[in-house]
Amino acid sequence: MELRQLKQFVTVAQTQSFSRAAERLFMAQPPLSVAIRKLEEEVGVALFERGSRGVKLTPAGHAALAAAQRCLDGAQAVIQAAQSAADGERGLLRVGFIGSLNFSLLPQLIKEFSQRYPNIRMELSESTNHGLISMLESDALDVAFLREPTTHPTYLAFETIADDAFCIALPADHPLVFKSSLTLRDLQDQDLIGYTPSRVGGLNAAMMSLLHTAGISVHITQEAVQVQTVVGLVRSGLGIALVPSINASIMLSDVVFRPIKNLPASAKIGIAVAHRNNDNSPTLLRFKNSILSKHNSLIEHGIFTQSTTRNISKIQD
Repeated sequence: MELRQLKQFVTVAQTQSFSRAAERLFMAQPPLSVAIRKLEEEVGVALFERGSRGVKLTPAGHAALAAAQRCLDGAQAVIQAAQSAADGERGLLRVGFIGSLNFSLLPQLIKEFSQRYPNIRMELSESTNHGLISMLESDALDVAFLREPTTHPTYLAFETIADDAFCIALPADHPLVFKSSLTLRDLQDQDLIGYTPSRVGGLNAAMMSLLHTAGISVHITQEAVQVQTVVGLVRSGLGIALVPSINASIMLSDVVFRPIKNLPASAKIGIAVAHRNNDNSPTLLRFKNSILSKHNSLIEHGIFTQSTTRNISKIQD
């Protein structure tokens, strides 16, 4: 049994005439009559009662009509699903992200994409830079948001979507909160909460490089993986911390954030979107285009700046 036969059967049932059905199907009537007869032989029962005034369905024909229509609808759905997937408008997209991004840029980017492409299902996975890179390498993710700077294999493509800079997080009762801005020299001999070292760089490497270049000595009292954990430790009074400015405005209100004056250009950090170089998926392309479009819109409306050092005054006291 072929879809062509089912379409012929449904058309005859709808028109109640072999001649009108043949016209609608752009074929001669005799071949259509033969096709319906073969279909009846295949199912083993008569589907039509034939008369001088046309044809009408038998009880078996009525039952078969509903099933045939579902088959044809299902076949059309297969075609539409395949075409949508080929166009990148349907399917599955596995997205990884660093934890601290879940409180800032990520929700806005994901919401925009989900509204634009409701037939693309996203599976979100949170991890560290090292974990996300490993998942991309093993094909467990299609795309990931990571912190920069980070080292990565050459077969992974990285595109920076947001420049950022360190600011200083302080307990509300710390003496340095009375300064509207700080310098790296203010960190000398302070108790500092750092980041857990990673084999692919990240915030720990960026922070240590910055302090080493500036010749600043600090006392590392605690280390944590996620920015929100570091800020929580600051709140507990265990020390101060260097944190990405992008996270400052959505962190705890009883932690004070201060910009750092005269940061060297080499101290730049940021957010990048990464994927495999050989991944030409239309769905991935639509996701990347959506990210860039939304991010540019946030910049235009002043919600997010391409360089947070130019918008550091928005960090709340």
